[in-house]
Amino acid sequence: MNGPAPALVIRPVEAADLGQVIAIDAESTRIEKTDYWYELFHRFGTGRTRQRLFLVAEADNAIQGFVIGEVRDWEFGSPPCGWVFAINVRPGARLAGLGAAGIALWCRAGLLTTMVVAGAAAALARLLV
Repeated sequence: MNGPAPALVIRPVEAADLGQVIAIDAESTRIEKTDYWYELFHRFGTGRTRQRLFLVAEADNAIQGFVIGEVRDWEFGSPPCGWVFAINVRPGARLAGLGAAGIALWCRAGLLTTMVVAGAAAALARLLV
């Protein structure tokens, strides 16, 4: 008999999480991009601005996934809009709604419209199912 599902916490990334974020990305892409992820952390994960978000989903004391993006409200005179440019879930944790929970947090933050880079649409759909 299986026990209850572990509690899921979606929170801002911390420097100590980067090793697990890098591992999740490398498992999917087969390329370890340590410098890239540290740069993203410094740009999006330090909490210096409310317009840039780098969130992680944590369960069982392990990072299970992440979502990164920003709010843009200046392009082409458009209203504020969330742009998600990185989202990933640990393969063993997929199909549990983690990607959807991360996107839902964006919506609760008042980002009624979220844009996804066209090439990522199919990957996002697989993660949200």
